[in-house]
Amino acid sequence: MLSIFAIPLVALSAVGASTPAARSTTPVVATWYAGWHATVGFPLSSVSWEKYNTLYYSFAETTSDVTRLSLDGSDGDLLPQFVSEAHAHGVKAHIAVGGWTGSVWFSSDLATAENRTAFVKTVADFALQYDLDGINFDWESPNNQGIGCNTISVKDTANFLVFLEELRKNPVGAKLTLSAAVGLTPFFDATGKPLTDVTGFAKVLDYVAVMNYDVWGSWFPTVGPNAPLNDTCASSANQQGSAVSSVKAWTDAGMPANQIVLGVASYGHSFNVSPSDAFASGTKTLAAYPAFNASNQPLGDLWDNVGGVDVCGVYEGSGGTFNFWGLIDNGFLTKQGKPAKGIYYRYDECSQTPYVYNETSHVMISFDNVQSFSAKGKYIKKTGLRGFAMWEAGGDYKDMLLDSIINAVGY
Repeated sequence: MLSIFAIPLVALSAVGASTPAARSTTPVVATWYAGWHATVGFPLSSVSWEKYNTLYYSFAETTSDVTRLSLDGSDGDLLPQFVSEAHAHGVKAHIAVGGWTGSVWFSSDLATAENRTAFVKTVADFALQYDLDGINFDWESPNNQGIGCNTISVKDTANFLVFLEELRKNPVGAKLTLSAAVGLTPFFDATGKPLTDVTGFAKVLDYVAVMNYDVWGSWFPTVGPNAPLNDTCASSANQQGSAVSSVKAWTDAGMPANQIVLGVASYGHSFNVSPSDAFASGTKTLAAYPAFNASNQPLGDLWDNVGGVDVCGVYEGSGGTFNFWGLIDNGFLTKQGKPAKGIYYRYDECSQTPYVYNETSHVMISFDNVQSFSAKGKYIKKTGLRGFAMWEAGGDYKDMLLDSIINAVGY
């Protein structure tokens, strides 16, 4: 496993000497809290507050009114209690702004100088109203359609930077911890290509949290890892991004390693795979990257989206998402996180992620387990990253994943 660390280390050491120092070097031990899950199995009382130093309440969504953020989809009435509980436990309370469904109006909200100034006030006032310690901007994503109906402009990334610079000059914004949940490559420039210089963002953001998940899913023709640690050891066709490649991309563009937080996933994706594709020919050994039946998406656990019309007015079917606890509840794993009886298992040494398969139901799931989280924790420690942020707090089972990564990092 040592080989996964060799590639990024050279890049990290070269970049670190020439980029601005981080605003703070305090490790980030964080998770997102999904407000809409508070009443369906994960109330605030279930959070292991003592194991984190930062929680992001998700989500405050952008609106067509630049003076307003919406909490309509995230149990807004719970936010004051969230902040109170966090502060009572010595944990920083942040709000995540945007998200997959909530980034529709980011571009237009920041499109003009007048709008940017108004949005600075909106964000600052929101932080004051709820006594927040930080803002996590989750714009998915600048100069990209995102969910499919986002307002968009070739100036999105430039406007985002100017907005952040103005927010930093605001008396409230100057005191907030500002972060951004980002993709595997830097924000898109006006030509639609990843920025090659993000030092401006490094100066105004405390850190970026690289969302190293949803790398692979039903949008590809084969099963693949949801959250690969590494892909440089995979064939070129299977190199779709990973922690290793994303850290290199961001540091090469000028983001210091100690301003990068690794996003980790407490969930996985399901696929319908026939036995003839699931196993290597003539064996009962699970094959790597098998084909699947895209027309028959297996339903995930109790929190999975069963289907409906999204914010763009487009019908979306089941997501096929299984949280770690869902893998246990649905008989794929034992309560010790091991493959259950009759379930086939494969651990991919390149991506450092496992797969489980039920031959009877034809359901295969790629996910992260305790071993995966330990590997990522060691990678964070070895490369000097700022820490980790898990999506989401409620996806774990008895803190098995959380404890694994904390122990591996050495926090």
